[in-house]
Amino acid sequence: MNLTTDLSLWTLVLEASWVVKLVMLLLLAASLLSWGLIFHKWFAFRREERATRAFESEFWGGGVTEMLKRPAEANVGSMECVCRAGYKAFERMFKQPGAMPEAVLESAQRAMRAEYQREMDRLESHLPLLATIGSVSPYVGLFGTVWGIMNAFRGLANVSQATLAHVAPGIAEALVATAIGLFAAIPAVIAYNHFTHEFDRLANRFDVFMEEFSNVMQRWGHQKS
Repeated sequence: MNLTTDLSLWTLVLEASWVVKLVMLLLLAASLLSWGLIFHKWFAFRREERATRAFESEFWGGGVTEMLKRPAEANVGSMECVCRAGYKAFERMFKQPGAMPEAVLESAQRAMRAEYQREMDRLESHLPLLATIGSVSPYVGLFGTVWGIMNAFRGLANVSQATLAHVAPGIAEALVATAIGLFAAIPAVIAYNHFTHEFDRLANRFDVFMEEFSNVMQRWGHQKS
């Protein structure tokens, strides 16, 4: 162990053992990945929120059938995808001879539910990875700390008189691994909790919309029959 009085962060990182350095690099990579996912999901949820709000405003503002008959624009929101899937199934089933309104509505609801699951899977993607980074990173950092402290105390075997100056650098560089682990974990945990809340809120919003749209299609079915 190289004894030094320079306890700057950069020096501690450079003079750490190769195992601790590997742990630090792994945690830094996890932190960068975590921040990349955080920004990606933040923009995705904000875009979905805007698309949902605009679609609901247009949908309930009147002209529902005219809007659904128009070709879908690029990058439409998830709620519009769910609505269009139900409407297409409704129109397709209703054109069949002898189709009962209940069967038509049930087919449209199945189509909406299937599209809903696909859209929810897309919105929820990468969230488990954030949770994994948030839960595992502190333990990875702790492993690096334990390893560094072990090396610090092993170095005392070659010293006739142990002092704090002998173990302080080794312990300090080991604790850097824990700090980096917390730096990677805390934002990931906060972001995961936030995005999970946003996901649940959107999911409830979609459930309510599907129920309301089912009622609309039920009225259409009775009017056309």
